[in-house]
Amino acid sequence: MEEVPAPPEEDCIICMERLVCPSGYEGASEGAESIQPSAVGKLTKCGHTLHMLCMLAMYNNGTKDGSLQCPSCKTIYGEKTGTQPKGKMEIYSISQSLPGHSDCGTIQIVYSIPPGIQGPEHPNPGQPYTCRGFPRYCFLPDNEKGRKVLELLKVAWTRRLIFTVGTSSTTGEPDTVVWNEIHHKTEMMSNVSGHGYPDPNYLDNVLAELAAQGVAEECLRRERHGQAAHGQAAHASAI
Repeated sequence: MEEVPAPPEEDCIICMERLVCPSGYEGASEGAESIQPSAVGKLTKCGHTLHMLCMLAMYNNGTKDGSLQCPSCKTIYGEKTGTQPKGKMEIYSISQSLPGHSDCGTIQIVYSIPPGIQGPEHPNPGQPYTCRGFPRYCFLPDNEKGRKVLELLKVAWTRRLIFTVGTSSTTGEPDTVVWNEIHHKTEMMSNVSGHGYPDPNYLDNVLAELAAQGVAEECLRRERHGQAAHGQAAHASAI
């Protein structure tokens, strides 16, 4: 955030007090000692303004996952990470086409997560969690947009965002590994359940879900830039 020397005549979107008035969260948050109650900040990407103490309070009361999300437009700042347990993500190529994508083959993703013990980031630390239905098989069309979704899913997997430990929405079982708001297609040849193909809107929908978790094309550009810089450094050291 950038501090705004002259606050605009509008309400803070967190405490709903006028920005020209002090924050309602004065002294209520860890790390608040160095911030003046009247300090107002502007988020650098989206430009929304709010009390800096209010944003600090929102962060301290959240999951503290390494990111901040604008409460107005949901733009994510930082790198959001999740609570997905350890496991394995495997990728395969299948020659058979998916319904609605007859012009290309299929990408198969296999997720494997074994049972384990919950960590401090999970609902019941020290208690076991179950893993029903693993390995889980998921499918994407092997075209340009499908491969883009795949690369973003790899980023989401690395950031532990694909699964979490919680209560199953289908069985009601607690302390089990469940999907985490990024929908996957788990059926190849039908869409009776809503989890298969054809579904002309799926790729766009999952791209939006990934973006809501802070995983967007910008992540791939940064990754490519980092790999290029690493390659240049390696080449220079070899010389």
